[in-house]
Amino acid sequence: MANELKYGDQVHLRNGYNDWKGGYLDTNGGSSAGGAKYGVSTADSATRGIGTGTWEILSATGKAAGTTVVSGDLIQLRNLYGGDGGYLDTNGHATTDQQSAGAKYDVLTSKDKDRAPGSGTGRWRVFAQASTPADQNIRPGDVIRLWNTYADNGGFLETNGGGPSGGKYDVCTNAYYNRAENVGDWKIQRP
Repeated sequence: MANELKYGDQVHLRNGYNDWKGGYLDTNGGSSAGGAKYGVSTADSATRGIGTGTWEILSATGKAAGTTVVSGDLIQLRNLYGGDGGYLDTNGHATTDQQSAGAKYDVLTSKDKDRAPGSGTGRWRVFAQASTPADQNIRPGDVIRLWNTYADNGGFLETNGGGPSGGKYDVCTNAYYNRAENVGDWKIQRP
């Protein structure tokens, strides 16, 4: 089928919180954390700034561009802000308030595919809730969860708390795959 997601595709990721009003995964503002490029939050629009809400899907295991993305694959997400907004990455601990709800790590972008080589900070296991047909392939419109592989258990990508100026919600990882109101659900959309 022509509609499957392929490596090299560009996507927007919409968060499921509050009946899909959690915003779009977005880079927003610089970061002073070691190895980081930009902060990550959600925004009301997938196009808050040129490329801030657009992510290129890359294989973390060497699958070629144009190969179909399958549920369970290990991926990396490269932000397209300024042509290279960095790679989605866990970096440092979540805030104390976030940790009180099961959160693990802060999420930023990194200039490197894996900020700490071999640690998994920039690698994400993608799981689709379902797809039609049920052939394991992932398609635009599918609901996914992203699990970070840092130290073999980096947690699930979620929205948690208020975001920075121009943003909607902060983004971190959590030990629970969906701790409340679909905060860990993300819908894949084409730009």
